[in-house]
Amino acid sequence: MREVSQVINGKRVIVKKPELLAPAGNLEKVKWAFLYGADAVYFGGRDYSLRANAQNLNIDEIKEACSYAHNLGKKVYVTVNIVFHNEDIAGLEEYLINLNNAKVDAIIISDPLVLTFAKKVIPNMEIHISTQQNTLNYEACNFWYNEGAKRVVLARECSKEDMESILKHSKIDLEVFIQGAMCVGYSGRCVLSNYFTNRDSNRGGCSQICRWNFGLYDNEKEISKDEFAITVKDLSMINYIKDLIDMGITSLKIEGRMRSIYYIATVLNVYRKVIDEYYEKGTISNISKYSYELFRCANRDSVPQFFKEKPGVNEQYYLTREEPSNKDFLGVVLDYNKETKEITLEQRNYFKKGDEITVFGPNTNDITIKVKYIKNEKDEYIEVANHPQEIVKINCETEVFKNDLIRVKF
Repeated sequence: MREVSQVINGKRVIVKKPELLAPAGNLEKVKWAFLYGADAVYFGGRDYSLRANAQNLNIDEIKEACSYAHNLGKKVYVTVNIVFHNEDIAGLEEYLINLNNAKVDAIIISDPLVLTFAKKVIPNMEIHISTQQNTLNYEACNFWYNEGAKRVVLARECSKEDMESILKHSKIDLEVFIQGAMCVGYSGRCVLSNYFTNRDSNRGGCSQICRWNFGLYDNEKEISKDEFAITVKDLSMINYIKDLIDMGITSLKIEGRMRSIYYIATVLNVYRKVIDEYYEKGTISNISKYSYELFRCANRDSVPQFFKEKPGVNEQYYLTREEPSNKDFLGVVLDYNKETKEITLEQRNYFKKGDEITVFGPNTNDITIKVKYIKNEKDEYIEVANHPQEIVKINCETEVFKNDLIRVKF
């Protein structure tokens, strides 16, 4: 445990607020993440990243992201965390120098090769050890600390007791995943994708074989009519944020570089409120509301996984699972007219006159509206908004702001 609070005027006060770290698959998501409360973002460049299917950022975009972040007093971390093969080495030194010139705040690495090269060509760059290193003990943390790393992203399989022991016996900063997908392999070190599709999951090509539906056969004889999967439920630590803050975890990390803007904004909005409320008041009210918001924005069940105890059958998917398309996201606020009391929005999913909807945002706290009318771009009244990304106007008595989001009421 590390000191995160002090007794002031007879009252315990949290004095060390953890970093809230968000994923960003492209430059647009970088800006949305900061708008909705991230203290820092992480993303991959076009090379050496474990999310090859994300858009990722080229060097010019990385420079722009860093400039944008630093103007806000925020930080940018870039993943260089594939498992390197010999043919991956050429070009690495130049890439690291380019990241340094772009003023990246830290690189996230898993292969000692990158650490060796970084020490040589960008010795002042802050180094974070990726969850791909599967760090679960304090001696490993001490090794990386002595090698010059500033932070370790702990394996998702760490328990609360593991974390407490590491904090007690190591000086290195710790980063912990709090929300997002899990992997069947230890913290992502899985080779199912390699065998099934010839795509290397440890070099950014995972095709998520664990989420496929399989049949059970003995040679060619079908043993069961039931299809099954070998995947696990997502991670959610919303009910244990207080524990992580009290322990002294440096950074709370959200997974999801390939997730939508709505998902990223919603998850950040929830955790920003939870962290700030605990920091300011020493307590968190209505945690069940926050938990439900997280449940609604994802399309998979989530659990604490390894934090409290070893996960069992209830933390996994076997025979059935539902991953419905999320239609809660209705639109993005483009403008608010104070005189006419109207929102102009870009529609994302179907809604109609008479529906009750909710507007939320960084400075908008869940405003519920009953849609009395909808106007199209010609100011004609329409009954439904059912054309993706059409621009419409609706009534709203309370002022809202550009880039607030609109969802169904729940």
